[in-house]
Amino acid sequence: MIRVAHVITSLGVGGAEMMLVKVVAGMDRGRFESRVISLSGDLALADPVRAAGAGVTTLGLNASLRGAPGALRRLVRALREPRPHLVQTWLYHADLLGGIAGRLIGLPVLWNVQSSALDTSRDSRRTTAVGRICGAVSGIIPKAIVSCSYAGVEDHVRMGYRRSRFEVIPNGVDLAVFRPDPELRASVREELGVTPGHRLIGMIARRHPQKDHANFFAAAARLVRTHPNARFVLVGLGLEADDEEAKAMARSAGVEEQTILLGLRRDISRIYCALDLHTLSSSFGEGFPNVLGEAMAAGVPSVATRVGDSEQIVGDTGRSVPIRDPEALASAWRELLDLPAADFEALRGAARERAARYFSLEAAVGMYERLYERTLTPS
Repeated sequence: MIRVAHVITSLGVGGAEMMLVKVVAGMDRGRFESRVISLSGDLALADPVRAAGAGVTTLGLNASLRGAPGALRRLVRALREPRPHLVQTWLYHADLLGGIAGRLIGLPVLWNVQSSALDTSRDSRRTTAVGRICGAVSGIIPKAIVSCSYAGVEDHVRMGYRRSRFEVIPNGVDLAVFRPDPELRASVREELGVTPGHRLIGMIARRHPQKDHANFFAAAARLVRTHPNARFVLVGLGLEADDEEAKAMARSAGVEEQTILLGLRRDISRIYCALDLHTLSSSFGEGFPNVLGEAMAAGVPSVATRVGDSEQIVGDTGRSVPIRDPEALASAWRELLDLPAADFEALRGAARERAARYFSLEAAVGMYERLYERTLTPS
């Protein structure tokens, strides 16, 4: 039995945190025993971790992670009782603190980076500084560094990370959860007030500069001039139906009547089923955008901006366009919406097949398991 201690900055809702939950839940419990240590007290995802059979410990730091030196001592104690065989860390602060703590007590350490490049104009000075420190010691502390994307590897090498340490493990999609379902499609569209004659374009992304909703709305304004039957559904924190800023963005673009704001939802797999097209309009900072794999698994073609590994993920089952180019985004939407019905259905099937072939959760978990076994096998 291999005991793995996962150390993460927080267990709040986020892409890296969700992937950690999926990895822990998917591991073969006959061969691996998992425990999760959160540096902060944000434990929104603690229940799913416990449901997966893993223990949860928190060091109780606040969001700014002040008090890290004291936390390092507590982390060392937490790692000793019970002592794992290896430490897997997630996100920069956990990489640094968890890496130091693991090495102090003689444990092999694996890092995990889920983003692409850090930028002082967007990321906090504290996070940027921690990331650069990690780069400087990346040849000393971790045995390996997991990146969910090839773009993330290149960005981190430019930050000073040791290239030879990287292992790319794409984020996996649960094909049983994200799948086409005609009955769900009909019921969700009815809930949303979308008729069979409407073409529904969706984006699942919190309102944040990274996601560039301004680009999305500018493209939507262009599309409705030629496709008045288009409707747009936006899901994510900050996109609630009563959010004045979100409503103002839609109103300014002239698509308020065509836009459905759903805010944060827990039934994302249902929403995908209702879509004709999925979009990611991000302008920076993506590594492996989970939403692309999820949409494809649900049989929904995606139009994505060229950030992170988006273009490689979508392949020929959708379209990729330049960032901050609403005309290109609208043009790609038009191209796919105007496909003959048979060709469009074939594209939906190809998207599902590509997700199953390259981005299944089962394959991703298997890669983590094999990495852990290699790490503990004497060379």
